[in-house]
Amino acid sequence: MIQIREIKAEQTYPIRKKELRKNMTLSEKVPGDFDENTIHLGVFDQEELACVATFMKTKSPAFRGEQYQLRGMATEESHQRKGLGRAVLLEAEDILIKKDVDILWCNARVSALDFYKKLGYRTVGEVFDIPQIGPHYVMYKKLSK
Repeated sequence: MIQIREIKAEQTYPIRKKELRKNMTLSEKVPGDFDENTIHLGVFDQEELACVATFMKTKSPAFRGEQYQLRGMATEESHQRKGLGRAVLLEAEDILIKKDVDILWCNARVSALDFYKKLGYRTVGEVFDIPQIGPHYVMYKKLSK
């Protein structure tokens, strides 16, 4: 059985490190992890933490209105392709809509574009490179109220 619940920042670190920072010198810690408006969600599969995602209140000049940014979303390799990433994003969208958030955006790896597009996210701007990680696009979704 899959459950999604709020977790602490530190609980995200092992999965972030393993899945997003493999063989890198970059930290799994993200500035803003402990801000009062930051939301960390975990997807539990049979009580095992299998997927994490962090949502931070931010302001990008590319968008207007209330905004949150998705940071550090990762799924344990053994749990990938089970719909956990989709489930955590949809849950977060519901939470953010209740907070009157207008835009959810992220820096999406090029390899993940199709995943986000299937969930209604759009690209804005040109591809850009994040050192040690690779090419990304800014992607966003307008949250309906």
